Amino acid sequence: MEKIEKEMRSIWYFIGWLFVVIGALILISGIYHLISPVEVKTVLYEIHPNIWWGGLILIVGIVFLITHRTNIVKKQSE
Repeated sequence: MEKIEKEMRSIWYFIGWLFVVIGALILISGIYHLISPVEVKTVLYEIHPNIWWGGLILIVGIVFLITHRTNIVKKQSE
């Protein structure tokens, strides 16, 4: 029988995409709440944690995408 090699991307590449999407959603939510503030404010509302955390998660996701974009895992199957 002939062995077939399949090329797959590393899981960290897809985790990077997950972080990019989640970070973008949190960042957009924070920007929306900055533009139109809510009436009930929490203790840390003034420092806008959605913007900070959304930006941080977005940057981490972009770093994961850049560093793992060329990692290919080879799988042998029969």
